Amino acid sequence: MVNHQIIDDPSTTLSIEDLAALRENLHEQRLFRREQLQQLSAAATTRTDALRVRQVASQLEVRVKLSASARMVLADVKAALTRMDQGRYGTCHLCRRFIARERLMIVPQARYCARCQQVKEADR
Repeated sequence: MVNHQIIDDPSTTLSIEDLAALRENLHEQRLFRREQLQQLSAAATTRTDALRVRQVASQLEVRVKLSASARMVLADVKAALTRMDQGRYGTCHLCRRFIARERLMIVPQARYCARCQQVKEADR
């Protein structure tokens, strides 16, 4: 089955300015996540007080989860920048339709259109 799209749909069209703003947003997210991972890593190694073992253990668990989340977002950001460089940015990985401009402005690293994202989340 072939999906046909309207190329001139204003909800999917990204201007040069949009792409520049999205690229800047992705670069800022990449920097933030790298700094976050560095801080989480540094904090995890400096907490060795034996009197606070339980608190440290719970903080470590939170740091591990935050680190995993940050690594996931960082990977998504890097993938979005790669797609942008290759001219494939803004196309849904499942249905191959354009991702709505509004969605990209909110989640610039989005891989899926809103409909396909809902389908993926429902399958979990």
